[in-house]
Amino acid sequence: MAAKLRKGDKVVVLAGKDKGKQGEITAVMPKDNKAVVEGVNMAIRHTRQTQTSQGGRIAKAMPIDLSNLALVDANGKATRVGFRIEGEAKVRYAKTTGEAI
Repeated sequence: MAAKLRKGDKVVVLAGKDKGKQGEITAVMPKDNKAVVEGVNMAIRHTRQTQTSQGGRIAKAMPIDLSNLALVDANGKATRVGFRIEGEAKVRYAKTTGEAI
């Protein structure tokens, strides 16, 4: 099945502690049905200092469920994603505006 949300998409969080925040998807995990969004669902990770990196408390974006994310359309509103055939290609489009993503 084609992915409705992909790496690089700008999304808005629909539910949870970060509801309303926007960010860009940095990684998608289709098997787990989760995605990592920059600046959303942050957790503190304690890391040990090594020769190459400074240790300490480092904030890291944790995965969030895909059902809690919605794509942001050209108007800046949350939208659902649909698929249609344009010529020979299958393209994603925003249901609110109808334009291809």
